Amino acid sequence: MADVKARTGIWGRLIGWKAAPEPEPDPPGDTAMRNGVRIDTAFAEAFPMSATALIITAPAIEWARIAAASLTGFATSVIGCGVEAGVDRELATSDTPDGRPGVRVLIFAMAAADLEKHTVARVGQCVLTCAGTACYSGLDGEARIKLGANLRYFGDGYQSSKLIGGKRYWRVPVMDGEFLCEASAGMTASAVGGGNLLILGKTAPETLRAAETAVAAIRAVPDTILPFPGGLVRSGSKVGSKYKFMIASTNEAYCPTLKAVTATKLDPATGCVLEIVIDGLTVGAVANAMRAGLKALIEVGGKGGLVAISAGNYGGKLGPHHFHLHELLA
Repeated sequence: MADVKARTGIWGRLIGWKAAPEPEPDPPGDTAMRNGVRIDTAFAEAFPMSATALIITAPAIEWARIAAASLTGFATSVIGCGVEAGVDRELATSDTPDGRPGVRVLIFAMAAADLEKHTVARVGQCVLTCAGTACYSGLDGEARIKLGANLRYFGDGYQSSKLIGGKRYWRVPVMDGEFLCEASAGMTASAVGGGNLLILGKTAPETLRAAETAVAAIRAVPDTILPFPGGLVRSGSKVGSKYKFMIASTNEAYCPTLKAVTATKLDPATGCVLEIVIDGLTVGAVANAMRAGLKALIEVGGKGGLVAISAGNYGGKLGPHHFHLHELLA
C-alpha cells in the first residue's frame, strides 16, 4: 500500500512517477554489469584522519547503548560537527576491561588536537553523566590523547587514580558512586574518512530498501562506522556554492527533480539517489566495508529496483586514498 501511495496522489504528481523499464540482462563479458545493475567506472576518494576508539561499559547493555548514542549524536561530518563518530560494535562481558557489557565507539577528526578536544567534551557531557557507565581506551594506537586525565578535574579534588597493568585510571566521585575512566586513549593518524557508495534506484522506496540492506552488511565489518543517520545520506554535497558564505551545497547533478535544468548525471530510469559514507581505522577496513556494501547491493539487483552503483570523488586531486569500484569487485 505504501508503494502505491508513493506513485499516486499529491506526492506522485510532484515527483512525476512513472514505471521505469525493466533492467536488461547482463551482457556477456561486460564486467560493468552485475545482476542487472550497472557498476560505474568510478572511485571513492577518501582522506587521512586521526581517530580513536572508546569502550563504554555499564551494568546493563541498554545503558551502554544510551551513552554511546548520546556521545555519537550530532557527529555526521567534521564540516559542521567537529568530529565524525559512530558505534563500531557491541561487546560481550568477556571483551571489556571490567567484565560488564559494553559498546565500542569510533571518533574521527582532521587533526589530533581536534580529536582530543571533542572526545573529552563528548565523554564529559555524555558518558560521565550517564548512570553506571565507565570509559576505557578501545585502541592501542601509536599515540595517545588525554581522556580521564582531563575529566578528573570534575572531581574537585576528591578524585583519585590507580595504576593497573601499566595503565592509569581515574576514579571521579559522582552521585551514584564513581565514574571510572582511563587516563588516556589510543589514537591513530592512519585512519581514513570518506569511503562512499552512491546508490541509484528507480524509486525512493526501492532505493531505500536496497540501501538498508547495504548498511546492514557494512555494519558487520569491524573498525568502521557509518556516521550519518541510519548510515545513509540523502543530501549529497559538492564543494562550494553560488552563495559565498556556503562552503558546500547540494550536488544538483544527482538530484532527480533537477534533471531537466542541470547537467545531470542521472539517466531517465533513476528516480532516487542515496549515499553511504564510511570511515575506518585503516585503508583495509574501508575497502572491506565498501566491498560488503557492493556485494549486498548487487544481490538486490535490478529486479529490486536498482539502476546503478557509483562513487563520489574530486577527480583524485584532494584525497590520497582511491577505492575503485571495479577493483573491489575483482
